[in-house]
Amino acid sequence: MTHEESIFQQDVNACLQVLRKGGIILYPTDTIWGIGCDATLADAVQRIYELKQRPASKSMIILLADEKDIPQYVADPHPAIFEFLKSVDRPTTVIYEHAIHLPDNLVNTDGSIAIRIVKEPFCQHLLRELKKPLVSTSANLSGGPSPATFDEVPDAIKQGVDYVVRYRQEDRTPAQPSRIVKVMADGQLVVIRP
Repeated sequence: MTHEESIFQQDVNACLQVLRKGGIILYPTDTIWGIGCDATLADAVQRIYELKQRPASKSMIILLADEKDIPQYVADPHPAIFEFLKSVDRPTTVIYEHAIHLPDNLVNTDGSIAIRIVKEPFCQHLLRELKKPLVSTSANLSGGPSPATFDEVPDAIKQGVDYVVRYRQEDRTPAQPSRIVKVMADGQLVVIRP
């Protein structure tokens, strides 16, 4: 096992311990660095709002490892979305109506939830072992710039989480936020952020 692989697995194990106890983590995603928690725990979700100094009315997204997990958190997703997700070539967050099995403070006031299926190895590995969705919100204070690299994450965020992932901290490739689309009741997709 290489040093990088060793750090990867140590980080996954440490994250799992923190997440299962209702803690919050700072971690690399398929887009920018994010703050995360077990998306099914309302208290952990609340801690993220407080850390970011963000109003709870601004809902956050969740990450899943696989399209087949969507029906656990969305009532009757339109079948067209699954075909769309197979064709996606870059990180894309989809807003679904009728969120289920998620805490009220995570779901948007209109009952919708934003979900991204991640292909990034660290997130996928973590999600598969956690067997729960992960909250993902940019690692910044509310209103501040989204950090494109680990170095741009504010110290207040680094010090406010229960665990900071070491994997990919040295990666200087500037990251971009995901594309955002909303799936309508008839299966049509509306692009919110290209």
